[in-house]
Amino acid sequence: MADDVENFAEMLNATHDGWVHANGVVFTRVNRSSVEMEMPVRPDHLQAYGLVHGGVYAALTETAASVGAAVHAIPKGQLVVGLENHTTFLKAVRSGTLRVSGRPVVNGKRSAVWDVDIRGDEGALVATGRVRLLCVEGTASIAGEKLEVRTRGA
Repeated sequence: MADDVENFAEMLNATHDGWVHANGVVFTRVNRSSVEMEMPVRPDHLQAYGLVHGGVYAALTETAASVGAAVHAIPKGQLVVGLENHTTFLKAVRSGTLRVSGRPVVNGKRSAVWDVDIRGDEGALVATGRVRLLCVEGTASIAGEKLEVRTRGA
């Protein structure tokens, strides 16, 4: 996973489970220098006023940053966990497709910081975020269990 031009999107789309799969997120480009993904807005993504829930933006921000930092950390025998997520909501969205783009600010030995932009159908910026992540050894235990990547079919 060390090559900046290599694209891991297809592999992630085929194997990623959990929140990403349940919410219809599709990775379009994933490498060490960027993460791009899309998610169609569904009725279950909306809050009571019919707007995309802020938690959806925060989760998309966390996902892009975590995947990007992991592509950098995994070849070093590390995994990443989020420490801080600051997501700002800029423009309301009710429908369409959210397009997410993340890029590294820092990919260090012990931590990573990624910036993320989320755009709506017309290309307008609807949310931005920054996530700080901790890089831990692949054998680390958190919340009483060893960390492991969970994928479909595994």
